[in-house]
Amino acid sequence: MTTSEQSRAGLPVEPPAPARRMRPTLTPRGRAVLRALALVVALLVLLTAWSLGRALTAPGTDSASVRLAEWARNHGLGPLVTAAETVQYRLHPPKVGGAPDLRVLDGQRAAPPALTSHQGSGAGASPSATAVPVHAPLAPMVSHALRGEGVFRTVATVHGQPAEQVAYLRPDSTHTSYLAGVAWLSGSLIRLVQHPGYLDPGSHSYWTQPDRLPASERTGLIATFNSGFRLRDSRGGYYADGHTVGTLTRGAASLVVYRDGRADIGSWGSEVHRGPDVVSVRQNLQLLIDGGRVAPHLSQHVLTHWGGTVGAAYYVWRSGVGVTASGDLVYVAGDALSVRSLASLLKDAGAVRAMELDINPERGSYMWYSPRSGAGSPVPHKLAPFVRPAHRYYSASSRDFFAVYGR
Repeated sequence: MTTSEQSRAGLPVEPPAPARRMRPTLTPRGRAVLRALALVVALLVLLTAWSLGRALTAPGTDSASVRLAEWARNHGLGPLVTAAETVQYRLHPPKVGGAPDLRVLDGQRAAPPALTSHQGSGAGASPSATAVPVHAPLAPMVSHALRGEGVFRTVATVHGQPAEQVAYLRPDSTHTSYLAGVAWLSGSLIRLVQHPGYLDPGSHSYWTQPDRLPASERTGLIATFNSGFRLRDSRGGYYADGHTVGTLTRGAASLVVYRDGRADIGSWGSEVHRGPDVVSVRQNLQLLIDGGRVAPHLSQHVLTHWGGTVGAAYYVWRSGVGVTASGDLVYVAGDALSVRSLASLLKDAGAVRAMELDINPERGSYMWYSPRSGAGSPVPHKLAPFVRPAHRYYSASSRDFFAVYGR
């Protein structure tokens, strides 16, 4: 009986058997190509995992987010990192108005005696016979100054003279809940040492300085502070021990350290030059201040010239360093700083030439150190509430930095 006859007779009809699908038959060459593609994908996954694993387990105090961002930038994913930072900034912009943490300013009125007793390391030139005065207070950027705002206090002395002083003040009349930290270092009482990072400029065998501060190099230590952008973003180079990573670029803002530990800042090739007394150079962007005048183009091309790594964020964590007419150093850092407000703070603190340093809260840091009672390494203190721990330079650093000692 046919299917149609079964249907007319009311008998159950079995559904037709499904048509058999014919699988394409691969040629030996096709199977070889698929195996090769699978092998390539597996190798890429393994290499990525290995590379990322090395980045996440590298020494030092970099957070996981910093390690991931750094790895991504080094592997062509910089635009994605910048986009993420831009979204983060838009979701959490700097606070407008409000009052800062007044406990910081309260500490300005009197420094504990233990913080003002520091001797030089015995290296370098002898200190100047001229008495070093306490830095004059800085004029507040906001009307109705807070008590203690802009007032310096000594946190380290060398041979009985104030070698390091710090002050705090609000950066502008809009972001009044933030305090920028200002550190002043006496050029006649200090010496600078530049240290490489194991990633930037890299662990090259020709560096004589380590990527950290071992216990043997902490005697007489009074300060440490961060360097500039990654070299690939700095538009300049790194020089030490007769070797250069990147390119020492004419016209670039340069922090130069001389053989006797003195430091200077200027435009490379015109104000500072390579010579037999120069032991290290770190370049970063262009000068913020030159000849005592703030650069006129600071508000132009902010993203490309002064911090494209944070997308559209103009008011962010920034840091900078300058030199005064008498050879003293001034360091400024804080949150909610524009390029112009950073430059203004440096100028008001006395800088006649100044440069921007790194701008990320994970990268910026300035610590001053007080002697520990008895034996042991000096105790680090943060100038500003950076993300990184105060002892960050006691372990390996992925980025280069500067150490400051008493003479």
